[in-house]
Amino acid sequence: MAIEVKIPALGESISSGILTTWHVKDGDFVEEGQTIYELETDKITQEGAADSSGSIRLKAAEGEEVEIGAVVAVIDDTTTGTKGSAPVENKQTAGEKPEESKPEAKPESAPPSPEPEDKPQAQATAPHLSPAVRKIVDEHDLDPSTIEGSGKDGRITKADALAAIKASPVEEVKAAAPAPAPSPAPTSPITPAVTHEVDERVTRKPLSPIRRRIASRLVEAQQTAAILTTFNEADMSAIMALRKEHQENFVAKNGVKLGFMSFFVKAVVHALKTVPELNVRMEGENLVQNHYFDIGVAVGTKKGLVVPVVRDCEKLSFAEIEQTIVNYAHAARDGKITLQDMQGGCFTITNGGIYGSMLSTPILNPPQSGILGMHAIQQRPMAVNGEVVIRPMMYLAVSYDHRVVDGREAVTFLVKMKEALENPVRLTLEI
Repeated sequence: MAIEVKIPALGESISSGILTTWHVKDGDFVEEGQTIYELETDKITQEGAADSSGSIRLKAAEGEEVEIGAVVAVIDDTTTGTKGSAPVENKQTAGEKPEESKPEAKPESAPPSPEPEDKPQAQATAPHLSPAVRKIVDEHDLDPSTIEGSGKDGRITKADALAAIKASPVEEVKAAAPAPAPSPAPTSPITPAVTHEVDERVTRKPLSPIRRRIASRLVEAQQTAAILTTFNEADMSAIMALRKEHQENFVAKNGVKLGFMSFFVKAVVHALKTVPELNVRMEGENLVQNHYFDIGVAVGTKKGLVVPVVRDCEKLSFAEIEQTIVNYAHAARDGKITLQDMQGGCFTITNGGIYGSMLSTPILNPPQSGILGMHAIQQRPMAVNGEVVIRPMMYLAVSYDHRVVDGREAVTFLVKMKEALENPVRLTLEI
């Protein structure tokens, strides 16, 4: 029986994705529950598992965009074998099955004549070309069976296809050079090589679903919200001294380091409680006031920026916040983040300081009305009680939707942030 492997529904807003990786080869035996592919959508990377055991036939190539519900493979559950191997036998031999086995046995016992027929057929069906490779092959009339693949499981990469193009004109030049006696003759075959060198100067590839989603959301934020940014700075001496004094005991008790982010999450909650005008969102012509504190923490990955949400931060301890953020960071970088992890959120924190940023104007995460930008801590001379002293300072930036938040509220919010960070005891005592 043929079991279809379909792309499952992943969320109302997700209609398609890029099939980035096959973990099996065409014809392999797979076990029920075995991970067989990875699908990258505009929000998450999702793994797909086999619904049944049997030999698998792939119907979609790596790099291909597939819609939700599309059949990407078929599993024949009548075959047996070991994981990752080709099927070894067909246990069900009743009815029409013996008739199917006879044609398979003929090529083995037949004279050499079937062999040249089988080989081209196998070569024609074996290669699974990505869209980029397929385009090169079609444009240059290449035979994929003649190209040796250097990718995973012998797959043909773009570099392999380009090398095949480069090798072809060279052979033509060598064959044509002895024929014409005059020296100017070789100029004509040189043109393809020059063109190819120009092609190699750039790499053109489509945006990944996640990157397309990031781009659309950023443009949406810029076009729909009246974004304004206000700045301040905070002396990080007290927090740094607190972390240094209690770090060892904190790790021993909780199994996680006391970082800066938990202080900032707590400070944001403190400031939002004081200035609830920033804890709002617009829905059409309605203003929705949030009475909860789900804070999004931006995490950078190789595939793009994701913003998982730490729920009910006002109820969490410093250790619980730190552990949640660590778990999210590992999940995001391993491609295990889920849609539920990123949904909701009433305010976002983004830390450009880990990359060395001194100052920035963060863009809102719609439909939220506020976002805090953290930056690098710099030792700077400051005037304290009439004296110049060196202090570890951080610039803070709050971008807000000026349609619903006035400058007074935004500035007050940032001042409350500064006060809480410079005197972190306020956060533990909630004053």
